[in-house]
Amino acid sequence: MSDQNSKFSRRQFLKAAAVSAAAGLMPGLLPRPLYAAADAPETTKAILGFIALTDAAPLIVAKEKGMFAKYGMPDVEVVKQASWGTTRDNLVLGSQGNGIDGAHILTPMPYLISTGKVTQNNVPTPMYILARLNLAGQCISVGAEYLDLKIGLDAKPFKTALEAKKASGKAVKAAMTFPGGTHDLWIRYWLAAGGIDPDKDIETIVVPPPQMVANMKVGTMDCFCVCEPWNEQLKNQKIGYTALTTGELWNGHPEKAFAMRADWVDKNPKATQALLLAVMEAQQWCDKPENREEMAKIVSKRQWINAPFEDIVARMKGTFDYGTGKVVENSPFIMKYWADHASYPYQSHDLWFLTENVRWGKFDGSEDFKALIAKVNREDLWRQAATTAGVTSLPASPSRGPEKFFDGKVFDPANPAAYLASLDIKRKG
Repeated sequence: MSDQNSKFSRRQFLKAAAVSAAAGLMPGLLPRPLYAAADAPETTKAILGFIALTDAAPLIVAKEKGMFAKYGMPDVEVVKQASWGTTRDNLVLGSQGNGIDGAHILTPMPYLISTGKVTQNNVPTPMYILARLNLAGQCISVGAEYLDLKIGLDAKPFKTALEAKKASGKAVKAAMTFPGGTHDLWIRYWLAAGGIDPDKDIETIVVPPPQMVANMKVGTMDCFCVCEPWNEQLKNQKIGYTALTTGELWNGHPEKAFAMRADWVDKNPKATQALLLAVMEAQQWCDKPENREEMAKIVSKRQWINAPFEDIVARMKGTFDYGTGKVVENSPFIMKYWADHASYPYQSHDLWFLTENVRWGKFDGSEDFKALIAKVNREDLWRQAATTAGVTSLPASPSRGPEKFFDGKVFDPANPAAYLASLDIKRKG
């Protein structure tokens, strides 16, 4: 596909900007009718998976508000998945095999799928990360049996309580949503920083996000890490409380990604751009404070998250009641969908996730991560769409530079080995 066909002409862009302004659209976002025939998507359909979590909102909003249709793809389906394992399996199948073409997904999963680390018979299914969907917004919750401890960022008191429980002959378990995924890495980081070995001192189990609260209610686990609304629902039902939001571990951390099968993107470059434009517009809409209440109403619907509006709206608007008497208004750790370059898939962030998966043995450390990231992370396609949409504030580099964590550890993407060496509890590195 030539540059001439893949991008709007200056005249088209100026016309689009004028029409957008007249129509009250967000600056830089192009209305569908201005696509010339040569720029029309190769297909009007894509099947996208999502899990019932608030960081799936950009895909849900893009569907509900007609943004996919606006950019020439009226037949996009956004289909609920039962678990991240189901998402993986359906991505491997692809829509040609009654699966899905892309998804709202845990950022490390496209790497784990592309390398065959988590697929049947270790057969790779190449994936592309096209955008990040959000920053922060996850939480680590603990059971009500530990309420008197009011456990927070420091997991050391939790370590003492777990040791006492184990001494009484009871099992202790931490739940996350997919091995090697973001929630797995957040809870492992928190536990390890408090001196708890997540493989030796506590059993780490997999529970699908919508099943977290029910499992905590029957005592399946002592703590879990998941996105909203399940932490808020746990607190509202007085089954447990929030120990911390993951933004407290790493302020402004990357979270979910929008990813597609590589073969779909390669076959449909214009449709890929259309999807990106729709998702970017949805992310900007989702990030506006005045839209947060409407967004909570939309995603609460049965076909989407299927949870009470009351369990969704407060944290979506930035009010965090931890369930311990601690209430934070206008939390700096509110989920971001567009601000602070939330949509841009920094390659340095992908390197952190891969490095942590070396730490815990998912990768052996001999891999050429630079080459792998260059293949999977398509920030170039994101930049192309952002330019088309008239986004003027673009990241200067695919690296956000050194990242500092709550315990003082620093990840410098120029030297991941030094970061690994600084960690006390690990399997490798």
